[in-house]
Amino acid sequence: VQLQASGGGTVRPGESPRLSCAASGSIFEIDAMRWYRQGPGEQRELVATITAGGITTYSGSTQGRFTISRDDAKNTVYLQMNSLRAEDTAVYVCNVDARTIVDGIVSGRWYTFWGQGTQVTVSS
Repeated sequence: VQLQASGGGTVRPGESPRLSCAASGSIFEIDAMRWYRQGPGEQRELVATITAGGITTYSGSTQGRFTISRDDAKNTVYLQMNSLRAEDTAVYVCNVDARTIVDGIVSGRWYTFWGQGTQVTVSS
């Protein structure tokens, strides 16, 4: 299973980019999908989670500004980021909990897969 993130780059404060993360490969089923971020010199932080049922949770610093969503037909999770601030500068990484299918056999357990991350730099 591979996760490919896109949508990062350099943006100005107040702008509203959207990140995407598409999962591909031997996917049978995806449960929770998440976005993390790691700013310069900081620890990795969980930004937002969306369950298979569409329930969303957010970290305190992004609550009300960021929106996580998913398109299960595309195995893709999105992060709409509004009103960006300099402190939102970070590498944003997605992960998913998924079951795989290989040679017609579905895995009996869930695995967590990580993407490679996309840099978001907020600068005027």
